[in-house]
Amino acid sequence: MTGLPISEREAYQGMYTGLTMCRGVTRHGLFFQFVAAALFLASGSAWSQEKQVFGYLEKVMVSKAGVILEAKLDTGADTSSLHAENIKRFRRAGERFVRFQVRDEEGELITLERHLARIARIRRHDGDYQRRPVVEMSVCIGAVKRRVEINLIDRSGLDFPFLLGRSAMEGAVVIDPERTFTAEPSCEQKGMDE
Repeated sequence: MTGLPISEREAYQGMYTGLTMCRGVTRHGLFFQFVAAALFLASGSAWSQEKQVFGYLEKVMVSKAGVILEAKLDTGADTSSLHAENIKRFRRAGERFVRFQVRDEEGELITLERHLARIARIRRHDGDYQRRPVVEMSVCIGAVKRRVEINLIDRSGLDFPFLLGRSAMEGAVVIDPERTFTAEPSCEQKGMDE
């Protein structure tokens, strides 16, 4: 090669054969440069040091009531979803609320009330849409506490009552899919805002 521009096809072939692509850079050289840069950035990055590693199944605490639930941490779901029973929307002093019940680890029903944040239109696996009430609640996983939006739905047919979506974990949690139940919720219950 004489340093002349290479065609798209030559570049594509060069990436997979290890041939010199342009100005002496090979696919292997690019790979090692990328790995070195990634390691350098990860070692000094503040955000990577703040993230906590959890398994794909964990116990979480929701609300000031201190309800402990088993949760699936799911990066494939953007939003969080909570199994709720007897969901009733109502108005109080002109504001929209929702009253619902959740079952704790012992199966006891606990009644909660929250401001209705919005009504979400969620696409189901079969392609149909479903409207669900959305509330804001504090969620504690290990020592990480976040205020997140949670849609309320009957999840009784599913394995876990709570699905923690990626928007709730973003910037704070890393999931190790080989681990489960690595930490008990340790946030102060009184610090869990209603």
